Amino acid sequence: MLLKIGAGSLGRVSSYFKGFTVQSSYHPSRRTVRTSFLTATMAQLRPSSNMAAFREHFAKAKHIVVLTGAGVSAESGVPTFRGAGGYWRQFQAQSLATPEAFKENPSLVWEFYHYRREVMRSKHPNPAHKAIAECEARLAEQGRRVVVVTQNIDELHRRAGSKNILELHGNLFKTRCTKCGDIRENRDNPICPALDGKGLPDPSTPDAAIPASELPRCQKGGCGGLLRPHVVWFGEPLDHKVTDQVEEELDNCDLCLVVGTSSVVYPAAMYAPSVASRGVPVAEFNMETTPATNSFGFHFAGPAGETLPTALAPHESEKKE
Repeated sequence: MLLKIGAGSLGRVSSYFKGFTVQSSYHPSRRTVRTSFLTATMAQLRPSSNMAAFREHFAKAKHIVVLTGAGVSAESGVPTFRGAGGYWRQFQAQSLATPEAFKENPSLVWEFYHYRREVMRSKHPNPAHKAIAECEARLAEQGRRVVVVTQNIDELHRRAGSKNILELHGNLFKTRCTKCGDIRENRDNPICPALDGKGLPDPSTPDAAIPASELPRCQKGGCGGLLRPHVVWFGEPLDHKVTDQVEEELDNCDLCLVVGTSSVVYPAAMYAPSVASRGVPVAEFNMETTPATNSFGFHFAGPAGETLPTALAPHESEKKE
């Protein structure tokens, strides 16, 4: 579930969410985080920017979780659809990312996601994606684990070579049948003939008004149900199978990196503070500070594509081949 809250609302959310749904209030799940640690940490000194000190923690870590957000993809030129630039045609992009919008106008929503799929075909992993993937492969040979937990739906981590990826918000190149529930990868271009040449973002572009019968349809066993993008829309719960895996990784990690996330979209915004609350080193790599920054041990300002390659490079203590 996607929920955006300001820093003053930190006390109203839990660390891990199962079946969490966006609403004005919430019922805590089985693990509610006491937020007193957040208040206490606000009085601490600012997080360290000492790369050498971070590297010492990195050298010792056996299980690293890397939490990534839209900022990582933005460095590859991927639109974030946030703030003043959050429009597609005359529509606020977030207004199209709802089950209600799809029910009302599936043609319009599919045009929007067709456009996003087309954009991603021209984008490529940047040095941050590559540094994470290279680190995962290298440490795996040493019996150490690196897992990416991402809010991004663009597959750039996979294309960079990462293997251990948990996608909190789904995947732009997967579909889900609204009738039988079948989920599968789909990289067809276009995803259906009727969308060929559609989805242009110019505000003057008329809606294609594609009949539902010509929109992407399920191919499983002659089902024929209407397909939708396999992404988490506002108002929908996260996949509990994914969040269960995320919980397990967070419980077992001994180092956590937060990369390119604003820390205002829940439940992901509370993952790293929850890890920090049990004394695990957490390092934030971001262009600016966030509501959660002061609960972390480290903060490295600047493009992740510049800071991460240094942070995740082979440490001198690593065994040489």
